[in-house]
Amino acid sequence: MYELIQAGEQSYYVQCPAKIGIYKKTETEVYLIDSGSDKDAGRRVRKILDQQGWHLKGILNTHSHADHIGGNHYLQQQYGCKIFAEGIEAAFTRHPILEPAFLYGGCPLKGLRHKFLMAAESETVSFSDPEFPREVEVIPLPGHSFDMVGFRLPDGTVFLADSLSSEATLEKYGISFLYDVEAHLNTLEKVSALEARMFVPSHAEASEEIRPLAELNRKKVLETGAYIRELCGEPKTFEEILQKVFQDYGMQMTYQQYALIGSTVRSYLTWLEARGGAEAVIEENRMLWKKTV
Repeated sequence: MYELIQAGEQSYYVQCPAKIGIYKKTETEVYLIDSGSDKDAGRRVRKILDQQGWHLKGILNTHSHADHIGGNHYLQQQYGCKIFAEGIEAAFTRHPILEPAFLYGGCPLKGLRHKFLMAAESETVSFSDPEFPREVEVIPLPGHSFDMVGFRLPDGTVFLADSLSSEATLEKYGISFLYDVEAHLNTLEKVSALEARMFVPSHAEASEEIRPLAELNRKKVLETGAYIRELCGEPKTFEEILQKVFQDYGMQMTYQQYALIGSTVRSYLTWLEARGGAEAVIEENRMLWKKTV
């Protein structure tokens, strides 16, 4: 774990739970792509940089989930570097309380205020900042998160953030976190059409060929949507649907899983409603979801 692996002439990644990319701009100056899950990840990255004789010029954040920005605060303190983020992702990075509040749908309870959902806050600047490395292409990849992006480096390596999951992850967990199902499907289509020398997803193996994994992810999303639609064959409240999801997938509910899976199920229901596959109705002061004919 935390092994440095070279992906291209100027690109590397640190093998860890959420891969940390490295763009080697010059012999001594590098940029990170994300920063890991916490302060400890930041320390491990700094050790690698020191061993290589590299100085950190900045951090390019793909999105604001805690396992991708958790090392920001520590590394920014150590190097005084800029952190580049855009849109809603930048707001969540500057104000990490927004993440558990968004997932919970209100002021988050104590059980959601921890490093796995709420990273230490860090200051950000836009991708339009003069110090952003202009030779790096920003690739919009929304769906998993609001304004998630990937990055294409000059050597042809493309970092894909959380736009897809590994086959093992899909089999083990069944339902992967999504904010916008339709946007995610569009992103998978875009990823399938991308050309690159090497693809580096955050939670799957680096590969020269990404289409088969993108197609597997697409099929899984459609299967999950069809499954949730069938749960609405008899009108159910959201809580009843969520309970059935946990039972059917053999999951144990925790505060964190309630927030993550619950938010994802709501996103699927919204997607189904938009497609005409399900509808929400109010009856006896309860909102019920039911499958449309």
